Amino acid sequence: MNVIPKSILLDELFSSYQQLLGVDYDAYKNHCLRVFNFCCALAGDCPDAEDKIAIATFFHDIGIWTDNTFDYLVPSQLLARRYLEQTNRVAWGDEIEAMIGEHHKLTKYEANSSWLVEPFRKADWIDVSGGLLRFRLLDDFVTDVLYAFPNAGFHKKLVELSIKRLKTHPFSPLPMLKL
Repeated sequence: MNVIPKSILLDELFSSYQQLLGVDYDAYKNHCLRVFNFCCALAGDCPDAEDKIAIATFFHDIGIWTDNTFDYLVPSQLLARRYLEQTNRVAWGDEIEAMIGEHHKLTKYEANSSWLVEPFRKADWIDVSGGLLRFRLLDDFVTDVLYAFPNAGFHKKLVELSIKRLKTHPFSPLPMLKL
């Protein structure tokens, strides 16, 4: 397996959000590139997989910045849905919303096995775990992706957001997690 260095679609999406992401631009972009690579490797051959993965990857956490919240799943889904409408990809809406809404699910996603939700969920967990979880991806591949797209402070940002959320919502510190 080779590292997919970039996605043209991801680059296009990031170019319009660079100012909004500010100092977190490299951290979020590299996180997305790692998730994109892991998900493409896990997904195998699926029709339109690369574009679906790129769209879900870009939008999956973007609500953190657009809505200034750590309860970001719904804002992220709404932005993805709007983008799909603007680009005549409405037919992908339910699948991409599920990819975003279930990416922090702790257990396997089983509602629709033909969708890319489960590979996407696993891909995000590989990255969030720093490669400790690998879901049968080759060690060298995971290491190569992590090396190609450095963390750039993404995990530090997650810890800061978690602590801030814990202080204001002690009974719901991680609202994105699902069983």
